[in-house]
Amino acid sequence: MSLRDVTFVVEDGSLGNSGSTGTGVHVKIGASPVESTVPILITGSMKPDQMKEKLGLSPLADACIDSVENGASKIYCVPVKPETAGTAGKVTHTGKGTGTVTISGSPNNAYDILIRVTESGALNEAAVTCSTNGGYSYGTEETIPINGEKELTGTGVKVTFEGEFTEGDIYQFQTTAPAVSNSAVLKAVESLYNSALEFEFIHIVGPSARALWAALAASANLYLSQYKRPVFFLCEARYKTDEESLDEYCTALKAEGKGIDSYYIQVCSAWSQYTRWDGREQCINNAGIVAGLYGIAGVAQSIGRVDTFSISEAKMTRLMPEGIEDYISELDDAGYLTWRKYYGIDGCYVNNARVLCREGSDYRYAEHVRVLNKMIREIYKRAVNMVQMDISASDDMETDINNILETLNIPLEDMAEAGELSSGSVSIEDLEHVNILQDERLDLVISFVPRGYVREFRFSLAMENPYRN
Repeated sequence: MSLRDVTFVVEDGSLGNSGSTGTGVHVKIGASPVESTVPILITGSMKPDQMKEKLGLSPLADACIDSVENGASKIYCVPVKPETAGTAGKVTHTGKGTGTVTISGSPNNAYDILIRVTESGALNEAAVTCSTNGGYSYGTEETIPINGEKELTGTGVKVTFEGEFTEGDIYQFQTTAPAVSNSAVLKAVESLYNSALEFEFIHIVGPSARALWAALAASANLYLSQYKRPVFFLCEARYKTDEESLDEYCTALKAEGKGIDSYYIQVCSAWSQYTRWDGREQCINNAGIVAGLYGIAGVAQSIGRVDTFSISEAKMTRLMPEGIEDYISELDDAGYLTWRKYYGIDGCYVNNARVLCREGSDYRYAEHVRVLNKMIREIYKRAVNMVQMDISASDDMETDINNILETLNIPLEDMAEAGELSSGSVSIEDLEHVNILQDERLDLVISFVPRGYVREFRFSLAMENPYRN
């Protein structure tokens, strides 16, 4: 016999659709050169430099910067050692000097590196200053060492100078970010099963695909059934390759997500040209921003609400890849979280906070999943405190059970009062046939009415003739 506990079975389909509770707190798992045996805490009061100091100049730090800027107040970060190394591109030289720069090492992130010559000369004479963010900011001026070798601190990149250098010349190259393996991500997920930390969801930083999404869906089921802590996963879809047309890219994405039936898996397919908090303008997956919005949105609040959650077009200058607007509806229908613009108003917005569940699911939007998970978390806390309590097995049993129901209904009443539910109740399945002496169990039913959402307006418009009889 398994250990006695509190168990939840979620029924989907009841709506008849066809066609410090940890709320807002999340975990990020991603590539970082930092090693830590415990999750690293990032708070909403930290600035970008503080996050980079804790997590390195890494994809994990970038995701935290995006989330904190957009509303996250507490993030637990699990750094993972990359198994696929980052790469460095070709160095381009602008200017009249004859000196050369070569690259070695393994980049910790995607960088746009500029080396500006500030004083002419040979090795041990010329001076340079370096930028890792495309020239938005530069480090201190340094003389080129006599051996010509210079580590770009925190980047994992080493540059080697040779020859004579001329003041004003620019040497520039880009790098790609390293990637973590599916097995490393799943190992990090498993490390949180018995964690005492309270969190609502887990953001997997960096592009992932169907195999990982399916594995994470299984992990989400295990989180709920065995560890009694409902969580959902926020993942990132890949970007379009140079060889693909937009048609081919979107067709591939739709095929990638097909058959993943889990309202605990959300995949952000939206990319944009975005100016990060530290001034870097990059093409990013918007999942970090999404995670931030969950930090300030109520559990029943759609992060696509237009009057509340706008990202200025001064920050998000355009949706990527170019032309993706024509495919947003298709990707939304396929269950991806997409972003959009609305005619006549500034800003970029979440289209729908979709999750990768089957068509017709009651929980096809994150706001439904977040409400569901909060109910489970809060009722569990009440129920587990009553495990092993004794009740009457005779005439007073109904009174004792009603007292239990009164306690279990408190979370639902609180959520309804807070506007997170329309209504809800916990009831006994069949009071007349309760055999507490033999079964030692109460079979209960949680039913609730969710909030309604106006996702579309449809007008009928016609002229009227006031003189017509």
